[in-house]
Amino acid sequence: MNILNQYAALPYVETGDGLLVCLVTSRGTKRWIVPKGWPKTGYTPHDMAAREAKEEAGLTGLVSAVPIGSYIYRKRLHMFASVKCRVSVFPLLVDAQRHAWREKDERRLEWLSPKKAAKRVDEAKLAQLIAGLGDWLVDQRPAAAAGSEKASLPR
Repeated sequence: MNILNQYAALPYVETGDGLLVCLVTSRGTKRWIVPKGWPKTGYTPHDMAAREAKEEAGLTGLVSAVPIGSYIYRKRLHMFASVKCRVSVFPLLVDAQRHAWREKDERRLEWLSPKKAAKRVDEAKLAQLIAGLGDWLVDQRPAAAAGSEKASLPR
């Protein structure tokens, strides 16, 4: 069986109380997920992830060109068909949220600590990626600092 590729954003903000990540609900099953979608011609994987965050949650910001990791899940296409997908996850440092966005009326979103967010998602590997975001960001900062003080993630 073929494994199809998808690209996801892991939206986050850094607050005085620590990291917060944003989860959205899926349109069909209403499970908590990260914004994700299919590859599109003309978009790099990380730019596609950022586009999905904008469409599904109204979030914009600085997306990492380096994925935090990936996970595999089964996407239900309809009642009798599903496909296996590998989702590459790209952290997105959020700098704004729009008041209106394409899928606002189709999804809920919530900002949570990585620990709480990890407990909300069904996929164990995605939960590990979310829970490990803080450590991953610390590991990435020296590379980003060598480029520009404004950039907080490698691009």
